[in-house]
Amino acid sequence: MRFNFNDLHIFVQAVDNGGFAAAARYLGVPKSTISKRVAELEADLGIRLIHRTSRSFVLTDVGRDFYDHARAAVIEAEAAESVVQQRQAEPQGTVRITASVPVAQFHLADRLPTLARAYPKLDLQLHVTDRFVDLVREGFDIAIRSHFAPLPDSDLMQRRMKVERIMLLASPDYLARRGTPGCPEDLAGHDGLMTGPASRTWYLRDNDGREVQVTPVARMVADESSVLLKAAAAGLGITCLPEAMSARATDSGELIRVVPDWTAGSVTSTILTPHRRGQLPAVRAVIDFLASG
Repeated sequence: MRFNFNDLHIFVQAVDNGGFAAAARYLGVPKSTISKRVAELEADLGIRLIHRTSRSFVLTDVGRDFYDHARAAVIEAEAAESVVQQRQAEPQGTVRITASVPVAQFHLADRLPTLARAYPKLDLQLHVTDRFVDLVREGFDIAIRSHFAPLPDSDLMQRRMKVERIMLLASPDYLARRGTPGCPEDLAGHDGLMTGPASRTWYLRDNDGREVQVTPVARMVADESSVLLKAAAAGLGITCLPEAMSARATDSGELIRVVPDWTAGSVTSTILTPHRRGQLPAVRAVIDFLASG
């Protein structure tokens, strides 16, 4: 069976954009062209792919199966083209990135200038927000999300950027006044700087896999990590923070690790990108750079 690959691409765009009119705007062609090409694809295949009326656009059962394979074929074709582009040209163009405040402060602030110098033709645009961002609808190429549990399955490409241990930290002044805990159980009598009202128990693990639950005295609750960092440095109590966020404070001696053989779990930072944009040379260069550090 033979059919026009351009018709395959148009069909995928019609589905991805939710209809012929939206696909026409995206591709910059008349709506009638989209409709005609999809109709010819159906004729070549001898099947109905889409149930469509003036008010609805719904894939048939076989249309859904065909779309999955068609989309994969289009992505592979674009990837093949991008391989040639990568060898022929330096990455260039706009790459829009969205990240949370902590990720921007502790993972990107120092690294993006290096990336910009390495690829001077890139136009890097960083949008910092703690709200959930829909990459496709809002036109972002990359999102970087930190999470404690695996991310749910989605149509987005995922690539791990970093896994950090969560350390228990306190200031030298606090430990001098209150004493240094010798084991996790000693933490129960100490002041804790907590991330939320429901997170008053710390679940700790050592290198041998032993687990302990401790509940310190909640001295302060804040859902902003930089606030907890400053509160710990001010001697208010003991807190749990990721390595990157606390690195400068521990390197300077402003904070000291408490029960250093134990951690409060880990946090993973993952790079997410829509499949189609993830194949673009400029986006791929940014992903590779961020994942390498």
